[in-house]
Amino acid sequence: MALRHAVLAVLLSGEFSGYQLAKVFDTGVANFWYAAPQQLYVELAKLERTGLVDGRLVIQLDRPNKRVYTVTEAGVAELVRFAEVEAKPAVIRDDLLVKVHAVDRTDARAVVAQLEDRAVQAAAKVELFDGTLQTLRGDLDEDAFLATGERIGPYLTCLRGKRFEQENLDWCRRGADLIRARWGAEMRDPGA
Repeated sequence: MALRHAVLAVLLSGEFSGYQLAKVFDTGVANFWYAAPQQLYVELAKLERTGLVDGRLVIQLDRPNKRVYTVTEAGVAELVRFAEVEAKPAVIRDDLLVKVHAVDRTDARAVVAQLEDRAVQAAAKVELFDGTLQTLRGDLDEDAFLATGERIGPYLTCLRGKRFEQENLDWCRRGADLIRARWGAEMRDPGA
């Protein structure tokens, strides 16, 4: 997959400025596709040049002018083509997993600290996803929204992100507990 497909998929929800698109990526899309704001602006310009998105300038009185983008029919056709291509299997590249793999011969205390930090980050993301899911479904419960909602794709990807982060949270906590139990007294704070 290329960044272009992720941008086009987000633009199916409506018109966005580069700044708004970056916010959407940060809160909802980053669970399956990370992009820095600068990458998004470059990609929007490419997509506009190739006719996959339309951009228009919005004149603002109180703020700097902005450019907003919408997906074109050609952009939708590109997404249709992309959807028909077989998806590649997901792969994990996580330096924390390498550190845990080597914990028996490294500084277990440092690894536990990083597991605990990652657990805090994952808990914050779970909370963020909960809020986003609630916003997406409005007054409906999840089953009703999934059965009748206008667009369930963003909800499903957000739900996947939440489950991924919940698993990260659970795994990090369990890993930290197991390492502490294994190393016992060595893991206690020497100042305690």
